[in-house]
Amino acid sequence: MAGRHAVVTGASRGIGAAIARALAGRGARMTLMSRSAEALDRAAKGLRGEFGIDTGGVICDVTDGSSIGAAFARTVTERGPVDVLVNNAGAAESAPFSQTSRELWDRMLAVNLSGTFACTREVLPAMLARKAGRVVNVASTAGLRGYKTMTAYCAAKHGVLGFTRALAAETARHGITVNAVCPGYTETDLAETAIANLVALGKTPDEARAMIVRTVQRGSLITPDEVAATVAWLCSPDASGVTGVALPIAGGAVP
Repeated sequence: MAGRHAVVTGASRGIGAAIARALAGRGARMTLMSRSAEALDRAAKGLRGEFGIDTGGVICDVTDGSSIGAAFARTVTERGPVDVLVNNAGAAESAPFSQTSRELWDRMLAVNLSGTFACTREVLPAMLARKAGRVVNVASTAGLRGYKTMTAYCAAKHGVLGFTRALAAETARHGITVNAVCPGYTETDLAETAIANLVALGKTPDEARAMIVRTVQRGSLITPDEVAATVAWLCSPDASGVTGVALPIAGGAVP
């Protein structure tokens, strides 16, 4: 991927940071996006020091159209047109449906679905003009099945898969691939939040973690590096014939 410019949203920690490192390790010039300037600066410095590549951080709130527009304008000015976009920014909140407020619903769609749409819209015209590009959307197994108390999050991630498949069909003749990865429970802050939610229901931390791990057939949570390796492959020339897919990375925990 030497010479390619890759943008990763939600790149300052967790899966996003692992994806950025995987792409940087393959030679891509990197723009990292998130809402935290301090975390971005730390992550960008780390990649520059480890791989010696052109890497920068740009503040971007994927729920704010003005922030998205400014972030991508700066990104293109600093590093040129975007060859690879990884829509990783996301959030998960849970509540029984009877307690799911319109505000919670709107938050989940804004960050997980509308943000994916808005960021992709920023880069797609230039990809179409060049007849080349890679878009990878980080969805979830919640896009493949339903989970109790997570109607808003599941609806948003199902929407990401619909978006992925439709855009892949629209761009397939233009040298662009659009794919999604669907991680199961991964060793990130989101998994810790799921454990905390179970603790709030009366489980001990050990009981809660064991309940989460039992959903993964292999008996251990997914690692961010496992997700990152799959994303890096989808962004590579080797995956030029793959578009419109939703790849579970879940240790067997799929419908």
